Amino acid sequence: MNYQDLCDKALSHWSRVAEPRADYGGAELLDRIGEEVVREAVISVLSGGNVRSLTENLTRQRLTLANAALFVSFLQTHSEISDAKGRFLHVVRAGLKTAKTPEQRQFLQWCVGLTQKGIQNILRSDNTLALDEYLENLENSLAQAAKQCEMSHGEVRGVFELGAKSHAIDWPFLLHLFVAIGSQTLTIRGSEKSKYGKLFEKLILGSALTLLGFKRVGQKDITVTSNAFWLSSRGQKRESDATVLYRPGVGVKFDIGFIGPGNTEISLDKVSRFEKQIEHGEERYSMSTIVLVDRIGEGSRIDEAAQSIGGTIVQMSMTHWVREVALVLGEKIRFRHPICNMSGDQSLRFISQEMRKVDLKGIID
Repeated sequence: MNYQDLCDKALSHWSRVAEPRADYGGAELLDRIGEEVVREAVISVLSGGNVRSLTENLTRQRLTLANAALFVSFLQTHSEISDAKGRFLHVVRAGLKTAKTPEQRQFLQWCVGLTQKGIQNILRSDNTLALDEYLENLENSLAQAAKQCEMSHGEVRGVFELGAKSHAIDWPFLLHLFVAIGSQTLTIRGSEKSKYGKLFEKLILGSALTLLGFKRVGQKDITVTSNAFWLSSRGQKRESDATVLYRPGVGVKFDIGFIGPGNTEISLDKVSRFEKQIEHGEERYSMSTIVLVDRIGEGSRIDEAAQSIGGTIVQMSMTHWVREVALVLGEKIRFRHPICNMSGDQSLRFISQEMRKVDLKGIID
């Protein structure tokens, strides 16, 4: 079997189940997950829920299906080239040098235990000589590991039946499969974490500001001077996740991160470089700073440090953190909103009801 036949056959099955694309846009990802599923997740986070626990189920489902597809692909392809020792790695070697699509290359990289970061770090961005050396070392390593496993655990003999065909397995097959699944898992987990993180950061911040009565506008819309916000503005010093214009001359910058108690200082370091003033149209705005993090660890001094640079930390793990943001805005910029006078339970009901009216796609477009 040549490379093209192998790659086409394995990839065709894998891609039907595993959805290899990693470049989903925000709106497309929203459609893929389901808008109402996402809306319920946003409501949960706005009420103190953990976004990571919500997205973990989505990641685990895709990962389970992808791993199963990879296993089936290995069964199908290994059985057809098992007559030649080391033939599989030779086929992959040829494929990596001539792959025509990102999906083909990604699949073949996983087959030999590589991720994109591995290509950059181990092979120094796909150097041909480094690839040959890597594959030779992998082949030797798998052979030695198979002997060691047989000595330690005994010989593995078995047959998997898939549809009408039977496929024999042994230690070399299993170890090679484990290497591939490990690389696939690293890639998908990293990709999903990044995609869901960016998506939900926009959705959470955009939804919270919309609920508080601010209208989303484009950063270049200089006709708007009050009660508005834009997402991911890029200033001279660094990017802020959102900028609010409350009234002419007064505004707030927001930074958001689903950061645990061990990493909140990272957010504070970023925020310390926010501009204290910005220009929008013909108006100069004096800017305050609010940082949204998941939670602060016990004994952390980040609150005091934030106050020293004129910023405020709000923990999204608090049940009523949206109301807390409104109260902070009241102190900083004399912001007024009915949620400030609500009880905690009333604010949660308000969030649940008003979120039904929020245009999620409008936030992430």
